[in-house]
Amino acid sequence: MALDATLLLAIVIVTALVFDFTNGFHDTANAMATTISTGALKPKTAVAMSAVLNLVGAFLSVEVAKTISGGIINEDGLRTEVIFAALVGAILWNLLTWLLGLPSSSSHALFGGLIGAAVMSMGWSSVNGGTVVTKILIPAVAAPIVAGLAAMLATRLTYRISAKTDARATSKGYRAGQIASAGLVSLAHGTNDAQKTMGIITLALITGGVIAPDADPPLWVIISAGTAIALGTYLGGWRIIRTMGKGLTDLAPQQGFAAQTSAATAILASSHIGFSLSTTQVCSGAVMGSGLGRKGGVVRWSTATRMFVAWGLTLPAAGLVGAGAEFLTKQGAWGVGLTAALLVIGSGIIWKLSRRDSIDHTNVTDDEIGTGAEPAAEPAGVVTTAIAAVTPPPVGTLVTGESEDMKATIPAPAPADPARPAGATL
Repeated sequence: MALDATLLLAIVIVTALVFDFTNGFHDTANAMATTISTGALKPKTAVAMSAVLNLVGAFLSVEVAKTISGGIINEDGLRTEVIFAALVGAILWNLLTWLLGLPSSSSHALFGGLIGAAVMSMGWSSVNGGTVVTKILIPAVAAPIVAGLAAMLATRLTYRISAKTDARATSKGYRAGQIASAGLVSLAHGTNDAQKTMGIITLALITGGVIAPDADPPLWVIISAGTAIALGTYLGGWRIIRTMGKGLTDLAPQQGFAAQTSAATAILASSHIGFSLSTTQVCSGAVMGSGLGRKGGVVRWSTATRMFVAWGLTLPAAGLVGAGAEFLTKQGAWGVGLTAALLVIGSGIIWKLSRRDSIDHTNVTDDEIGTGAEPAAEPAGVVTTAIAAVTPPPVGTLVTGESEDMKATIPAPAPADPARPAGATL
């Protein structure tokens, strides 16, 4: 027995907005983790600001939405159930990586689910391989590297520029710059990630015969997708914020500013040309680059390695779940119902597990949370040591909040006592 087409389309739209909601809290860390970890903004203030700007960003462009709705999958013969199955795979992967505190890509989870479900439904010919390579895979590899190198160079430049200025005033200035750059990342996130859900809903409307092929997303789709991602952002993905802000490296305001500015530039440029970029990968690469750009900075490669593994698994894992969900939906109305039930049950189990070690705005910047949440002290690795060896140390006094390894590089101030020998420490 087939499910009523209108009811199925409604289920797909609601599921797509649920995915958009998970995308919001999964990716809040991209914009606000460094701002929160350096104390530039209070946690709740940061996520509220990010939510508003995500909503605004959703109205600025539809290029990425058109890439998804008319580029990755051949629309001929595409069933609405395929889109539902794809969303199931994406949502479950988003929730699993959120539980583990890993900043994986919501975008690639969506693409993986869509590809897996389409292949199960119509075979490999349903996937536009050229679009996948040029607009998904190549940006996935290049974007974090480019953002990381840009952030590393920007970090070195910021320390060089501020070397002879008053340290306390400089720190305040960079914190203000962090707030502005974090807002830019949030705006960029809205222009890129909110559009992915717009594209999925538009694709569902096309397959359901509601709108014509190649149509732009209707206004109500733009508003609903922007609202869903803004609400998710406001809840704050505190587990991933902790990993990005404290688990990868220790950030000073100068580094946070450099990382966020570099990430926002890369995301906005990709949105303009229609690349469906992973904002998570870009921001993570920028954070690591800023860590490598400071003398004495240490990137925690154990955390980074777990993150890289999650990145590599996202497309195939979400694809397998999407393919399995599509296998069920092909069985008819009972298959769609069973798939929906499994999604609800799986989501409930993950949420229940997350309560064992709760992280929220009250403890996201604590040094210890429960068991196993503290970022382990880690010696500098080969890459960090090599880069640090050719990086000149920052000059000048640092203020409270900067890491101890940086304080070790600060020259001692001149003694106040004239009788004290020159060069003596206080």
